[in-house]
Amino acid sequence: MVSSRSLGDLFDSFKREAFRLETLDDYSGSGNVDAFRQYVSGDPQPADYNADWVEEVRAAASVGKRIYRVHVLSRPLTPYLRFELGWGYRKNATAGEEFFILDTTGKANPLDGVGDFWLFDDEEAATMNYDTSGGFLGAKVLPPARAAEFVEHRNRALRHARPFVTWWEQYGEE
Repeated sequence: MVSSRSLGDLFDSFKREAFRLETLDDYSGSGNVDAFRQYVSGDPQPADYNADWVEEVRAAASVGKRIYRVHVLSRPLTPYLRFELGWGYRKNATAGEEFFILDTTGKANPLDGVGDFWLFDDEEAATMNYDTSGGFLGAKVLPPARAAEFVEHRNRALRHARPFVTWWEQYGEE
């Protein structure tokens, strides 16, 4: 049975934390398409880049809510990952979002077969579906009984991940 709640409902109602696992090398078919084009063209990052999400993160952080994510990737980075990490993660971090990198370069992926998802308060999960060009096809909110498996995926991801800032200092310019 699929929940009648939407991903938006989960963002509106979470109390403590929202966790995101990202597994793709390219989300260029999703939001921020114009910003990605600007990045690829060498344009400077607009001051208002990602302003709506930054405000949402800032509002959540101001009341003690945590928003954090792990991105599973391998080097060399795709142009899209350079954009997402260089513009997106660095900008979103200014509002309080936390980022971790699970770098699988030269080693097995401990989350092989696990796709993108959001997990809210360890109680509700939503899987994220994308097409082959990284275009977002929609989210499927799962029954609360399935949350435990996503808690385990999150915990495994965090055990193998490094904080973004230290990872970026080492590999961001590669």
